[in-house]
Amino acid sequence: MANLTLDGVNLCPPPFFDVNLFGDGGYGRVCQRVSAELSCCLPCPMTQWVYPDSFSTLTDAANWVATASGICCVFLLASWACLPVEKTNRHYLSVGITIGVLLMAFGFIIPLAAQTDQCFDKITPHSMHTNPSCGASGAFLLLGGWAGVMWAFLRSLSLHLQICWQVLVGRNFMIFAQAAGWGVPALGLVLALVFSGVSFRFGETCHINHANSMEAFWIPLLIFAGATVVITFATFGYCIKVYLSALGDSSASTEGSNLPTHSSITRSHYSPRQAYRRVSRVIGLQWRGIAIVLIIIADVIFFSIVFVFQDNNVESATGNPRMNADWEACIAEAGGDTDKCRGDTSEAAEAWGLCLIQSEGDRDKCLDKASSLVVNQATVGAVLLLLTLNGLWVLFLLGRWSMVTGWIDLIPCIPRRRMHEFVSADARHDDKQETLMKSPPEPEAGRSTPDYFGTTARYHAPEHSYSSPRPPSPPRWNPSQTFATSQKAYHAPHYDDMNPLGMNKL
Repeated sequence: MANLTLDGVNLCPPPFFDVNLFGDGGYGRVCQRVSAELSCCLPCPMTQWVYPDSFSTLTDAANWVATASGICCVFLLASWACLPVEKTNRHYLSVGITIGVLLMAFGFIIPLAAQTDQCFDKITPHSMHTNPSCGASGAFLLLGGWAGVMWAFLRSLSLHLQICWQVLVGRNFMIFAQAAGWGVPALGLVLALVFSGVSFRFGETCHINHANSMEAFWIPLLIFAGATVVITFATFGYCIKVYLSALGDSSASTEGSNLPTHSSITRSHYSPRQAYRRVSRVIGLQWRGIAIVLIIIADVIFFSIVFVFQDNNVESATGNPRMNADWEACIAEAGGDTDKCRGDTSEAAEAWGLCLIQSEGDRDKCLDKASSLVVNQATVGAVLLLLTLNGLWVLFLLGRWSMVTGWIDLIPCIPRRRMHEFVSADARHDDKQETLMKSPPEPEAGRSTPDYFGTTARYHAPEHSYSSPRPPSPPRWNPSQTFATSQKAYHAPHYDDMNPLGMNKL
């Protein structure tokens, strides 16, 4: 057997290949051990053998939709960065969710731009260690998923604190949100890449490997997603309770004046009608954020369930620990009976493999038998499209038409009608009259234009004007023309010859 392997002879029936013909590398080989010395592997990539040709078209369409979503996210982020806040109504929770969706979109955009081969060799898919674009796309997908879930959790928590606990979230919550919104995804990405890794396992985008994936990625992610769902529904339950209480509130103090009465003071800080108004006001301002939180959480949970189910099916089809590490020990215990050591191998996988051997590699004849091993194509397409559509939902829910008008006002090369300041009707009328007084009248037909500059008018300087070369002398004061007393009335006879400078002489 060793000589046959060294000579490059494939002992497996087509379309399978002997694993001994290839060295170590990559991750995700779909192999089954036939005997103690022979393992046969499915050619790479696996999706070409379990799905029809339309599956590649579906993944390409999802990548292009992700590109459009990324453009929408970039437009939102640029608008929030460049336009004034009254045009965008930006908020750090909205910015965090948008960045998370953009990172997730990069996981689908990079394979579309790189156009790399999925396979390291004939049986081995590329991993993050053998292909840089695989590592980049997988890292962006994991980081974007973590960031989207965390910022959705933080937004749901903020809304819950405002509505249910009447807490005014401020600077401290913003600092906590920035630390948790980016710290937890960074930690989750490191754990996922170190303990599991990514490879081409599900289309043209690299996904997390099976080893340690539940502990390092899926369980922590689903814990935060589940907490978001619980908090959101708890908030909705409180809103329903407040609404029902407001329907039964018949107090006149909440409908009439705002002056507090004895009953309103002794009952609680908020009456049911006032609480309902406060809750409805908060929901009216944040319904867009609530909608995007529900969409992202639903997409992440749906994707997690589908991918975990697909991963478990592939692992059960390729074998179990008894068929790999402990194969020799099982053969020795069973006295050489290999059928007893197959144990947990799926009968559907064996039937599909035999079909491929009998049809000499014609996968179209065996697609019906492969359907029980993988998730059907319609479900896979729905998952991919829902993940890539998040950017469009973000633009639709968090974007505003004032952003477009703000960019039109910001870019000077775009022609636009000049905006005039608001003035009152009287001011416009006075301005019109002033313009008519300053401008000369239009000449009538058949008449010559009057000469406004041919004659020189004589200038009469005002009596009290100082514009002449010599300033006029000030007018003398005449007491007889006023009611003032004559100056002589204040002069006593013995004061006429007094010297003021000599009054203090000894």
